[in-house]
Amino acid sequence: MIAVLTGGMLLDGYILGIVGPVSGEMAADLGVSAFWEGLIAAGALFGILIGSPLGGWAADKWGRKPLFMLDMGLFVVSSVMQLFVGFMQFFIDSPMQLFVVRLLMGVAIGAEYSVGWPLMSEFAPARLRGRLMGLTIIAWYAGFMIAFVVGHVLTEWTDLGWRAILGTSTLIAAALFIARLGMPESPRWLWNQGRRSEARAVAYRYLESSTDMADLEHEDTCKGSFGMLFSPRYWRATLFVSMFWFCAVTPYFAIATFADSVLKQYGLGGGLAGGVGLSAVALAGVVVTVLLIDKVGRRVLTVQPQWLATVLLAIIGLWADAPPVVVLALFLAFSFVNAGYNVLTSIYPGEVFPTEIRGVGTGFAAAVSRVGAGLGTFLLPWSMTNLGASASMLIAAGIAALGAALSQWLAPETKGKSLSETAAGYSH
Repeated sequence: MIAVLTGGMLLDGYILGIVGPVSGEMAADLGVSAFWEGLIAAGALFGILIGSPLGGWAADKWGRKPLFMLDMGLFVVSSVMQLFVGFMQFFIDSPMQLFVVRLLMGVAIGAEYSVGWPLMSEFAPARLRGRLMGLTIIAWYAGFMIAFVVGHVLTEWTDLGWRAILGTSTLIAAALFIARLGMPESPRWLWNQGRRSEARAVAYRYLESSTDMADLEHEDTCKGSFGMLFSPRYWRATLFVSMFWFCAVTPYFAIATFADSVLKQYGLGGGLAGGVGLSAVALAGVVVTVLLIDKVGRRVLTVQPQWLATVLLAIIGLWADAPPVVVLALFLAFSFVNAGYNVLTSIYPGEVFPTEIRGVGTGFAAAVSRVGAGLGTFLLPWSMTNLGASASMLIAAGIAALGAALSQWLAPETKGKSLSETAAGYSH
């Protein structure tokens, strides 16, 4: 089950990462402008705006498992469609075709976020929940880095075109679709729907301890709604999770997606070494955080690292004539720190929302975060050209500072608590 849940996140990272290495060849082949290049790169991120809240709402209403299968089926279809961009006749111009396909992939990714993480939180034991949910982020960063390597290797050493390289995600999607056929429904969702005998049967088979079982049976049974996210009881959770996630991913997506061009602006080589270097250091930051999360707690790994990321980006922006080796070291340090607290974006949504709105809460937060990720990816090429590298990095520092201040105010400590306890945290 863990492999199936984390595999979806590896695919998400792969799909979002594979576009970077082929963006140059794609732009030349399709004759796209800088506007279209940024829009295509951000297409999947904008699709998440649709898929995550809708997927979360549907998962709370009809169950986690049906949506888990539906979104992977959409992954398979949209991955195959990438192979035929430029040959279809549905749209007038090829850039629009590719944007629509990437948008559909984003819808699937959004549904994956709003179903996969709630599923993991509802099956994971409290003592290991942080590490198991953090494992999904390791898979995401690994997928992003694998995509960068695969994209560069296939571009440089084979005759495969950019369509075939983008379409390599089909292999992963098809394998995961088959693997998900035997997945069980969430026992907490079943319990919340009043299907208690089914919930107990799944729980006895998959939950680790009697404590987890007892917590399940003491959950309130009630119907959730989108409006509950903004109720007096849950608005703090909604504000914190959404804006923390927004501020965490906006600088990362902007810098990582266009790693080549960002590094070249500072006189660095970019290419495979630069892009993989940033991704590898980010993956290391995730691994360190996952190892610590259930020992030192959530809050300490959320607040202080964001302030450090703010300082690192501010130094890059203010020190305009810094030696290239210093700039590279600062970028690598930022990647490490930022990736570390990004782990918490996968953990907090599943913990601070109750079962009846866990899906839609996660989906809403994912949608808000992808507004930032999409805007960062879309606007960075324009910002680097028109405002300059220094101003672009200072804007990124400001976004990181906003996340740090919000987390200083609202980030809860949920280490070792049951889901009933963590979901009640802001109301006590």
